[in-house]
Amino acid sequence: MKSRSAIALGPVTLGLSALLVAGSIGAVATSIADASSRAQSRAERNALHEIKKARSALSKKNVAAAISHAEAAVALQPEVAEYRMTLGQSYVRGGRFSSAREAFGDALALDPANGKAALQLALMQIGTGDWAGARSTLDAHAAHIPVSDRGLGMALAGDPVSAVELLDPAARAAGADAKTRQNFALSLALAGRWQDAQTVVEIDLAPVEAARRLLEWSTFARPTSASDQIAALLGVVPVVDAGLPRALALNREQSTAVAAVEVSHGADIALQEPQGQETVAVAASVVPYPVGPAIGGVVFAPRSEVVQALPVAVATRRAPSRQPALAQGRRSVARGNFYVQLGAYDTPAVAQDAWIRAGRRFAALSGHIPQGMGVARGGANFYRLSIGGFSRDEATALCRGYRGKGGNCFVRAGAGDQIAAWANRRELASR
Repeated sequence: MKSRSAIALGPVTLGLSALLVAGSIGAVATSIADASSRAQSRAERNALHEIKKARSALSKKNVAAAISHAEAAVALQPEVAEYRMTLGQSYVRGGRFSSAREAFGDALALDPANGKAALQLALMQIGTGDWAGARSTLDAHAAHIPVSDRGLGMALAGDPVSAVELLDPAARAAGADAKTRQNFALSLALAGRWQDAQTVVEIDLAPVEAARRLLEWSTFARPTSASDQIAALLGVVPVVDAGLPRALALNREQSTAVAAVEVSHGADIALQEPQGQETVAVAASVVPYPVGPAIGGVVFAPRSEVVQALPVAVATRRAPSRQPALAQGRRSVARGNFYVQLGAYDTPAVAQDAWIRAGRRFAALSGHIPQGMGVARGGANFYRLSIGGFSRDEATALCRGYRGKGGNCFVRAGAGDQIAAWANRRELASR
């Protein structure tokens, strides 16, 4: 039975803020224990008084007062991460994304295991146009950010294909909640897979509400500025912002050193190799939707790299069309016509960033030349990232190794792949 009551379309344009950041962008927990009055200095008592006022003002939607009281609390107790969290949220509600980004960054430096701070920092990085920074933040703190939030964050940061790969198993898992499914659906939409998105949305929403949501998403997927999508999700109006007041800037020298150790440890945990070997499917041809196992009446498509044009109207949505394989691309010392596809991205710049992250995850990739091709379909463009020129067995073994390190990939025949324009020319000359 569909749990439609779990989701309600609120007054926010998209009705999504509760799905994206429930418990993350909401009010910061107020359960900071009061130490005994004898142990508290006057500054500590005054800071606690100011932060309580800030949170009260936030609950009453008095943003100016919330900012004023939160800034006072941070000035009195700059080393308290939770105060900076409240300050960051106050800035968010005031549409001051640059200041919020700095406040959340400072909170994360003080408390490197704070997944809420990491997620909020990534969202503010997206809102201020730093997509690469947001993806790095989400990757570095993967161990502390819930999969549901991290997946949609990756989609908003320009990598919806990786987001779909991350959220697909989470949405299919036993006990998956409405938030995870709807974040998965939005990621599918941002990846151009509108029919798949509709199927998932309808698990939790009645048909009329599902159609309304998809129409809202069709507008949401066409931002005109970096701040549009985050502002719409959070229901705020961004303003011109000079950033955090200099007097409140955190002295990061010591905090950053601690954070670096913590992040490194977290990354090691996130990238632990799973037990056993995974079977790597080889795509002899690309199969159109729908295929794959069904749960709860929903058929989930396999991994798809296609980013297609937005629908003119929801009623005319179609499954992503596919192009037949093209001629094999060139690679030094080519041994075959099989390629390991690592993903498909909005631009070559995003693909380059993904290549760097993949190399950090799986060192064996550094011995290969990144390849890819730009594809235009239906007015939309995307860039496939791959390595290739392998025999089928070689490609399968490499993909299996990458998956063992937590990556996502699949094996396919050549499709016009060429050496990436941004590949290191000296490296190429030496081969």
